[in-house]
Order: sequence, then structure tokens, then C-alpha cells
Amino acid sequence: MTENRFCLTEEYEGERIDKVLVRLLEDTSRNYLKKLFADGSVQLNGKAVKPSARVKEGDEVWIAIPDRVVPDILAEDIPLEVLYEDEDVLVVNKPKDMVVHPAAGHYSGTLVNAVMYRCRDQLSGINGVLRPGIVHRIDKDTTGSIIVCKNDASHNSIAAQLKDHTIVRKYYAIVYGCLKEDEMVIDRPIGRDPKDRKKMAVRPDGKRAVTHVRVLERFRNYTYVECRLETGRTHQIRVHMAFAGHPLLGDTVYQGSRKCPFQTRGQCLHAGILGFVHPRTGAYIETSAPLPDYFTAILDTLRSREGNGG
Repeated sequence: MTENRFCLTEEYEGERIDKVLVRLLEDTSRNYLKKLFADGSVQLNGKAVKPSARVKEGDEVWIAIPDRVVPDILAEDIPLEVLYEDEDVLVVNKPKDMVVHPAAGHYSGTLVNAVMYRCRDQLSGINGVLRPGIVHRIDKDTTGSIIVCKNDASHNSIAAQLKDHTIVRKYYAIVYGCLKEDEMVIDRPIGRDPKDRKKMAVRPDGKRAVTHVRVLERFRNYTYVECRLETGRTHQIRVHMAFAGHPLLGDTVYQGSRKCPFQTRGQCLHAGILGFVHPRTGAYIETSAPLPDYFTAILDTLRSREGNGG
């Protein structure tokens, strides 16, 4: 029997618990989950519930899956750029193309495989065997800072800070077009795109999402911006900037018909600054992940064009 315990973040607020579990356990079907609900093998905050039960941020979900074969998640000696590390937390600069946690089709080469090798058995177990130590995540094509927790106490502390929106998260992006305002706040709710469940969209029945945008540098057809997350919805920056008419350079999902003249391998987005209160000492820790080479190369090209008048 495999037991999984999840502490839900705000991205699941208001969703049905069966749909949440389909997302958390990506290789488990809803039909199979129905049997587990009927057997009382799913609990929400310590009580058996129906598949239609709605969840909220901070809820604890426990699920027991009998005789389920979970792939062995192997520790792999994958180099990591460490920004900060102590006995409680690890902050790394995730490279492009690296998936954060294992899922169907990605059981090796993930960040989890790498941190399992580095940390051995020193990882939080709250999010189950597939996501040890993982409190939050960033997209495969997004680079930059991500925090990994080495014990449950640290996991609970960082999760609470995410819930309270006290963690500092500053992203850097290059977007299409020239923003007129030096600063703006995008306060628009985000939910699943009704036409494509793999996408998110600004919609009135979505969850509140707030992004603070600051212009760092303007070019003829592009703008280099800093985006500070007040909330942390799925694809928040990508969706908000596209809604504002300035989708991220290279974002094939949200840029529409625009063509990217640069080699970005996905959206030009980097999680640069991560600041949090240390779960043990109470000290404020802030890490800075340097921009990846492809990002700085694009900036250099844009600056060169501006300087040459082209």
C-alpha cells in the first residue's frame, strides 16, 4: 500500500477533490479514484469525503493506494547550481528544460532526481514519494530559483509563507511590444481556459491573481520587465502579460500568431529573486539567480540593434 499526503496550495482553492487528485497523481485515472473514495481511502483533513468535496488552501489530503506500483524514483547525479543550502532548505537555480518532479513520461532527469542524490534521505515527505521536498514549482521552460525543503517542519513553514503571500518572488521576462507605463499592477482572476484545459486564462470566475510589473529596459519592439508575484497562480505571469497585450517572448502557448526571431526554447522567463523567512532561525534569506546565457544573449542583441539604429 502506498500512502500519499498533500498540503494543498492556493492553486487548488475551490476545486473538487477528485480533480485535484488527478492533477497531483498524474498517472491515476478518475475512474480508479472513484473506487478509492468508495473504500474510504481518501481523507480530507482527517475525514473520508466524497469525490465532489471542494478543497481550500491549507487543506491536508491523505490517500491510500493499495497494491499500486509506483515507479522507483532514482537518485541521479545531475549537477545543480546551488544558491543557498543549510540543514533545512536548499535553493537551486533550475535550468531550462528540467521538469521539477517526476510524472508520466518524466521519471528521470527531474529536479527531484537531482536533489534526491544531493540530499539523500533529507527531504520533506509531505507531498508524497513523487514530490519529496517540493513546495512550489516553476514550468519546465522557465529557469531560476526554486526552494526545496529538507524536513516537514521547513515544508510547513514555507508553505504557510506561500499561503500568506509573504515570500518575495521576482521574475524577469522579455515581452513583445513596448510598455507605455513604467509600472503597472495586473489584478485579474485566473482559471482554466474552458476551450483548452491545458491552458489558463483570465476569467471572471477564476481565482484572484495579482502581478506587479516594472519596466527595466525598452527596445523598439520588446520590453525587458520585472514581474513580482503577489499571488502564485498557474502560468500567472504568462497569462497576465498576454492579457495585457504583451505576451512573453517565445511563449508558444500564449503568444498567439506572433513569431519569435530568437532561440528561446520556450518562454523567456526567469525566476530571479526568491526571499523568505528561514523556518528555523527566523532570519530573512534572499537569493538571486543569474540570468541564463540565452537570456543575456537576447538582451545583448536587442541593445546592439538599438545602438546601431536598427
